[in-house]
Amino acid sequence: MNRFTQAASAALARVTGAALGPYQSAVVRIGFSLTWLLFLLRELPHRGELYGPDGPWSWRLARRLIDENGAFTALMWSDGRLWFETVYALAVLASVLLLLGWRTRTASVLFMIGVLSLQNRSIFMGDGGDNVLHLMSIYLVFTRCAQVWSLDARRARRTEAAHARGERVTDRIGPALWGVLGFALVAVTAAGRLDGDPTVPVILWAVWIAQGLWWAVGRLGKTSQPRILLDVVADVLHNGALFVIMAEACLIYATAGWYKIQGSRWQDGTAVYYPLHLDYFSPWPALADLLSASGTMVMLVTYGTVVVQVAFPFTLFNRRVKNVLLAVMMTEHAVIAVVLGLPFFSLAMIAADAVFLSTPFLRRLGGWAARVREAMTSRDGASVPAQRGPHTAEEAEERRVGFTA
Repeated sequence: MNRFTQAASAALARVTGAALGPYQSAVVRIGFSLTWLLFLLRELPHRGELYGPDGPWSWRLARRLIDENGAFTALMWSDGRLWFETVYALAVLASVLLLLGWRTRTASVLFMIGVLSLQNRSIFMGDGGDNVLHLMSIYLVFTRCAQVWSLDARRARRTEAAHARGERVTDRIGPALWGVLGFALVAVTAAGRLDGDPTVPVILWAVWIAQGLWWAVGRLGKTSQPRILLDVVADVLHNGALFVIMAEACLIYATAGWYKIQGSRWQDGTAVYYPLHLDYFSPWPALADLLSASGTMVMLVTYGTVVVQVAFPFTLFNRRVKNVLLAVMMTEHAVIAVVLGLPFFSLAMIAADAVFLSTPFLRRLGGWAARVREAMTSRDGASVPAQRGPHTAEEAEERRVGFTA
């Protein structure tokens, strides 16, 4: 009983004491924001047909469906082209801000609004990757995904350095942004634009109130205890959201694998052959013919796909086996992106897989990227040591146990 109590206390301290997986959450943020940004830019010439007034799924049809299911989309607030172009532009801007990690909490909310607004406007335009992006855009709102590799992290370091020098730093952009968005939130709520399913309105109001409370406690609080309490709450929400992202990825692979087992084409080892010969999924017919020329290769890929998807959730407790299967799945998605012409589906799945990458690997990857960036931006060509970032006690512990969440 004493061991159980100690283990429970240690687990509770770990969950409430820090936002775990800072590098994992950062790479998930970067991956999904980049995926959505690239999709929006690629479909820029066709945006009106996909989600706007020129599409076969008209505004009135969308209005009827949304009146029934209560889904959130800002595109239903007006059927004008100017409003559609504004929402599309804001979706692109939110993706860029989230990618860079600028005012990340606000950017994540705007990113969620952009994703839900466009996808819920024309629900028949999506695929599996869009469904993953749809869910992850909501989960990211609850994460502290800008602790590293973000403009917010750089601003925090500069603020801390200024405080160490005895300088006072005043943030004017944050309160101004909070006020403008709060006015917009009050206006759309009063106009009845947020009627329907309460999930998104509750998230919007909760984040807005929490941001105001965070600023007030930091600016007006006489002691550090209220801020510590808010930190604990934020850490718990972050760790819970990170766990949900991991569970979601495992659920996707598990359900996909077990459903494949029930299919006759997957059982006889020929399932991979057929999509390679569909015109819609064959951007490179010669490459598809080459890959499907060998019956043995088709059988191995078919059975291997099922085995990897079914086995992956069970390998999370063995770091080495998990890393091997993770590399196999990411490679498989990269092949799907090229051979079947599904780049955004593959990018979304790779971004979801990235939550399982190990901290040491991500730190090395970040250090390598920093060195490349500094080498490209250095005017005199001299090599500048890359900053590896602060080594906190939490990071040291993650490194010791091989944290992969």
